[in-house]
Amino acid sequence: MERNFSSDDEEEDEQHLIPQNETRNRHRQDPLSSSSAFQIEDMILSRRKISLNKRYIVAAVVSLAISIALIFFLFTDDLRQLFPSVKLDPLSSRVKESELRALYLLRQQHLALLSLSNRTNSSQDLKFAVSKQISLNNEIQEALLSPHRTGNYSGSVLGPYDGCRKVDQKLSDRKTIEWKPRPDKFLFAICLSGQMSNHLICLEKHMFFAALLDRVLVIPSSKFDYQYDRVIDIERINTCLGRNVIVSFDQFIKVKKNHPRIDRFICYFSSPQLCYVDDEHLKKLKGLGVSIEGKLESPWSEEDIKKPSKRTVDEVRRSFKSDDDVIAIGDVFYADMEQDWVMQPGGPINHKCKTLIEPSKLILLTAQRFIQTFLGNNFIALHFRRHGFLKFCNAKAPSCFYPIPQAAECIARMVERSNGAVIYLSTDAAESETSLLQSLVVVDGNIVPLVKRPPRNSAEKWDALLYRHDIEDDSQVDAMLDKTICAMSSVFIGASGSTFTEDILRLRKDWGTSSMCDEYLCRGEEPNFIAEDE
Repeated sequence: MERNFSSDDEEEDEQHLIPQNETRNRHRQDPLSSSSAFQIEDMILSRRKISLNKRYIVAAVVSLAISIALIFFLFTDDLRQLFPSVKLDPLSSRVKESELRALYLLRQQHLALLSLSNRTNSSQDLKFAVSKQISLNNEIQEALLSPHRTGNYSGSVLGPYDGCRKVDQKLSDRKTIEWKPRPDKFLFAICLSGQMSNHLICLEKHMFFAALLDRVLVIPSSKFDYQYDRVIDIERINTCLGRNVIVSFDQFIKVKKNHPRIDRFICYFSSPQLCYVDDEHLKKLKGLGVSIEGKLESPWSEEDIKKPSKRTVDEVRRSFKSDDDVIAIGDVFYADMEQDWVMQPGGPINHKCKTLIEPSKLILLTAQRFIQTFLGNNFIALHFRRHGFLKFCNAKAPSCFYPIPQAAECIARMVERSNGAVIYLSTDAAESETSLLQSLVVVDGNIVPLVKRPPRNSAEKWDALLYRHDIEDDSQVDAMLDKTICAMSSVFIGASGSTFTEDILRLRKDWGTSSMCDEYLCRGEEPNFIAEDE
């Protein structure tokens, strides 16, 4: 570890050195003076003390080395007492002293944090932070212990293999708020950035805003935004919360007796565009009969989507508080507010379901039928994003766009690690790329099948529900079906930088299907070849 030296440290050293040099110069000018003789005698005594001090230092170092050796010699017994399930083999290359030492220290940290959590009488935030650290500590211990344990994990997704077991999300540690809206106060959700995955994340954040502001959330019309009721069950959200907290646009129209209006339009972001909304979308709102009172306004002087400020719950409540019946808040997809709350399993709002935003029942059942038909209970899911990703990734450092042979090596390593039988491939890649990828994913001399959803075949019944309810051949339904299958896999490999991947990871976390092996493709590696910029 590098040590950082401040300018203050350097100045302090110079102040000590200069007087010593000046004293030496004065001694040289008058070597026969009586004071010089005393100084020479003092120097001799000082050198003897320095020599004696060096001996003490050497003895201390030797003693310390002996102590460390003794501690290391006794460490194995201490570790066995702390972790009785660990069986150590001193001849095994898998047993690394550094890992075992880390386990010992993590255990001590765990006990200390637990003690602090039990005796603290401070605020809820502090207790929550300590609880999160304890949970994180447990996960690190389990990750380090897995190579040293013998036997099976009873709760493993993959049966006898213990390396890719499910992640314990510690749901009891959740920090949530109650959503109890006033029935006559509404928040009109505005989500415009990116595609459906972005909009679902934006919608989830709008729910948090509505809960903080005690308002009913209005889902936008499909003529202004996506048709959400095709991919998620809006009424289910109300059921999960035990009260009506969300209404559709049509329901909102009825409440307002066909005279809907937005009393106040508040912008979360002011740059690059006020409210992140353009004139075309404002015209669409007015075309739906929604009148907008007043001008677009921002509660803070500057907020850029490229550099969002970290905002707190108190800031949001204070900045967006209003007595108006209907307010609209501009796109909040990029908002950086209370990430510890937002990223919790199940989200920041108290409810009785696993998650508020999840695929509709029809899509969920179709995904289950596809898995039963083609994949079984032990499969890896791969989101292999390619279309438009080359330029996007190469603008990042490091790039996240990998040559097909390198990607195949990374995938094969995960197959070996997880013992997966087959790979579900969710991709927008061309057939030329997926064919090459299929030929290169080889483990123990055998090609690992890459399975994609096949075209419609009347002889197959796994997708019959979609056709029976006339929601087949819908790009958003297809995308949500892909997400659902990936979210139900034993292990998931995602695309770094993709919100499609992030929404899958959210579902896996909320559903409790996350695996210790979940990762981004070729995590920790750089592409072995990168094209030049244009």
